[in-house]
Amino acid sequence: MNPTPRPPASPLAGAPRPWRPTPVVAGTVALHAAAAGLAVAQPSAWPYAVGAVAASHVVLTAAGLWPRSSLLGPNWTRLPAHAGDRIAITIDDGPDPEVTPRVLDLLDRYAAHATFFCIGEMARRHPRIVEAIAARGHAVENHSQHHRHYFSLQGPRALRSEIEAGQRTLRDASGTAPLFFRAPAGLRNPFLEPVLCALGLQLASWTRRGFDTRTADSALVATRLLHGLAARDILLLHDGHAARDERGRPVVIDALERVLRAARDAALPCITLRAALASAATLPLAAATRAASASFEVNE
Repeated sequence: MNPTPRPPASPLAGAPRPWRPTPVVAGTVALHAAAAGLAVAQPSAWPYAVGAVAASHVVLTAAGLWPRSSLLGPNWTRLPAHAGDRIAITIDDGPDPEVTPRVLDLLDRYAAHATFFCIGEMARRHPRIVEAIAARGHAVENHSQHHRHYFSLQGPRALRSEIEAGQRTLRDASGTAPLFFRAPAGLRNPFLEPVLCALGLQLASWTRRGFDTRTADSALVATRLLHGLAARDILLLHDGHAARDERGRPVVIDALERVLRAARDAALPCITLRAALASAATLPLAAATRAASASFEVNE
């Protein structure tokens, strides 16, 4: 008797998309070329050339240190317009064997779906939890393989290796390759967007975060997240590295329940980023193009 054939493995990444440098990146490249030409044509002007190049690097560094910026490439800071009266809850740094199952139970209680940006090495340690995340209808997305603090200081080859390792680990654990990437701490450099384009990944940050890895007061965390709560918001919490209150309870549990209750009362269903992306495919071409453009906002 022949064994039942296994289904083919999910691709490691989505379809590649063309990389188009933003005005800031293109301008920096042009400025470098102009500065080099000026230094050759008029050697006495080299201090001005070096100063201009240094200034451009300051701009690029500032853009990379601003997690919600779109200066280095497209960045989801809100759901696209076609998401309507929905919000997204994103949960980073897990899976955690103590916290994540409690978060999943809480989401079930409110019939809410969330996006879990998982660290590859944590998923490798706790694959059953990743399976549970996916089985309960939530999305598993890429938060790098190791969550290194120097992630944003790496070159393109190292970035690609780190992200691909995360893709492979999370695909194997959940059965589906991630479609979104969130940089550790939201920090990045100009090399990241070309890598994401080649891997078919979309960068996502957030509308607001609660700082629940540093704040031991769940009410304060929830207040930060709920201030100005509106349709299409992307909210950030953590199941990994969660701060704890005076009772030793992870603050994400109580903060998340406050957020879920407020979202229910405001009639703002919680969907995954993947669901928002997939629903764009059902729109007419012109509407889908406008919806995608609305996702890549440069925020104040």
